[in-house]
Amino acid sequence: MKAVFLDFSTFGPRDIDTAPLTRLLPDLAFHPRTARDEIPGRVRDAEIVIVNKVALTERIIAVAPQLKLICLAATGTDNVALEAARARSIAVTNIRDYCAPSVTQHVFALILALTHRLREYEALVATGAWARSREFCLLDYPFRELSGRTLGVVGLGNLGRGVARVARAFGMEVLAARRPYRAPSGDRERSMDEGVQRVAFRELLTRSDVISLHCPLTEETRSLVDAAALGQMRRDALLINTARGALVDATALALALREGVIGGAGIDVLDKEPPAAGNPLLDAGLPNLIVTPHIAWAARESRQRALDDIALNIGAFMAGERRNRVD
Repeated sequence: MKAVFLDFSTFGPRDIDTAPLTRLLPDLAFHPRTARDEIPGRVRDAEIVIVNKVALTERIIAVAPQLKLICLAATGTDNVALEAARARSIAVTNIRDYCAPSVTQHVFALILALTHRLREYEALVATGAWARSREFCLLDYPFRELSGRTLGVVGLGNLGRGVARVARAFGMEVLAARRPYRAPSGDRERSMDEGVQRVAFRELLTRSDVISLHCPLTEETRSLVDAAALGQMRRDALLINTARGALVDATALALALREGVIGGAGIDVLDKEPPAAGNPLLDAGLPNLIVTPHIAWAARESRQRALDDIALNIGAFMAGERRNRVD
């Protein structure tokens, strides 16, 4: 079957094994990236298209008469015209639950770096402050233990549960926001996960020392963390976002950090990626903020699992089976 991978560069350096794909599709064409005007020519004769971020619009699907399968190299489906695919009986698959260990690890890398003020202490050493000190250690930036503090998780799916498990290992109490997030506070519920208490989003804001976002981006959750929500958080609380950039009002967060409304933030996603000029969270002067370039998902093992899962989806399709179908 003729197949193309339109944006293989999104999987990073060639440090993963592509054999699971090429065994099934010996003539698979790997394109590092595909510009918008190149898409029609590359999909025109393809029976299988693998895509991560490239948009497969209704117009693009219309010029690919041989297309039988669209494989998303991600969980989200918003870059594919699903109705157009369904009308043509084109199968669409995605990949799921492949990056939970990587995301969980990144969440705690951010939490620990912010809590222990690692960048600030590294800077003190680099500028010779430790060498000039009259004491054996520097304590310019006091920090606290995570044990006994509270983590609030917004979105208790596979990723949120992974973060909750590690938080409990640190001795933290774990809260999970009850949906719908914007509903008024009500009676508390117990979640199915032992030791994780479901509470209203408003209560989670006021009780948590660290809030970690893992919910999808929907009309309900867009700008969920806005100026009002930030104003309800504790003044020393941390906000961690490895989910979707538009969950957080970037302008409101930048102002909250500058004015000390919250204690800090670790951000791995922005509302536009690559970021647009003038994004307020890229202001180098913002205190206690770490921004990473959408890498939480991308440990080598996670990228390999993602590729392996795409191959399993393709193999199932060839065998007439349904696997990870979203149509």
